[in-house]
Amino acid sequence: MKLTTLRTTSGTVAARVDGDKAVELAGFSDVGDLLRRGDLSAAAEASGAEHDLATADLAPVVATPGKIVCVGLNYRNHILEMGRELPEYPTLFTKFPEALIGPRDEIQIPPESDKIDWEGELVVVVGKTVRRADAEQAKAAIAGYTVMNDITMRDYQYRTPQWFQGKAWERSTPVGPVLVTPDELPADAELVTRLDGEEMQRTRIDDLVFDAVALVQYISTIFTLNPGDIIATGTPGGVGHARKPGRYITAGQTVSVSIDGIGEVVNVAVAEKVAGGAEQTAATVGA
Repeated sequence: MKLTTLRTTSGTVAARVDGDKAVELAGFSDVGDLLRRGDLSAAAEASGAEHDLATADLAPVVATPGKIVCVGLNYRNHILEMGRELPEYPTLFTKFPEALIGPRDEIQIPPESDKIDWEGELVVVVGKTVRRADAEQAKAAIAGYTVMNDITMRDYQYRTPQWFQGKAWERSTPVGPVLVTPDELPADAELVTRLDGEEMQRTRIDDLVFDAVALVQYISTIFTLNPGDIIATGTPGGVGHARKPGRYITAGQTVSVSIDGIGEVVNVAVAEKVAGGAEQTAATVGA
C-alpha cells in the first residue's frame, strides 16, 4: 500500500494512492495522524474524494513528526569518499518539523550560505510505539518508507564538530512523495540523485552499514519511538562537498531524489526572500 498527504482548500488530509489517483482518507490530517490513531489496514478499503496524483499539491508525508532522527555516515561508499572509517555505532543528529517541505515544493536558498549540498536518503517511518526494541519488535514497528533530500549547508555544518546547524534550516528538506509499506520496497532498490538532470548519486539501499531494523533497535534504546516519527538513514557517495572542486546547489537549479518502489522528490531551489522582500544570495551579502 502507498499513502500520501495532500494539501486541500480545507487543510491537509491523508490519502491512499491507487494507481494515478490519491483517495482522501477523511478524518486524518496526514499520514502521521493516521499512524498515531489506528491500523494502516483501515486505510486499505476507505473511500473518499479523488485527486490526480500527478497534479495534486503534496505536503510532507508526515507533516509534523514528533521526532526527526537523522543518521550520518551510514553508506559504505559515502564514508570512504569522506575519508573516514566505518563507524562502530550510528552517528545521530536531528531536524525540526520546520525544516520539512513537500516533495514538489521549492527549496529555500538562504542568503547566509553558498555551500548547499544534496543528500538523497531512504527514510523509515515508525508505525508503533517501541522502547528498547529487539529485532522482531523493531521490524514490526516500521510502518513503511519514504524519500528525503537532506539538504545541507556545508559551511554551517563544519563551523563546529556538531553538525546540527548545517542540517536544520527552515524549508530545506523535501520528504515524500509517498509512504510505501515494507512489502512494496524492493530489497535491491536503487537511490538516484540528480542535479539539473545530471546523475550525482546512484547506490543500492542495501549498502547501509546500519539497516532500518538496526536503527530502530539502537535509537529506541535511547528514547521511545512513536508512530509518525521518522528516521533518515543516511546518504550514499556522490555528494557535492566531496567533489574536487566542490559542487553546490544554486538558485534556479532542480534537484531530485528517487528510490525504486517509492518515487521521487523533485524540487527547484529558489533564493529565500529575506526581510524587506528582497531576494539575496550568499554572494550578495558577503557570506
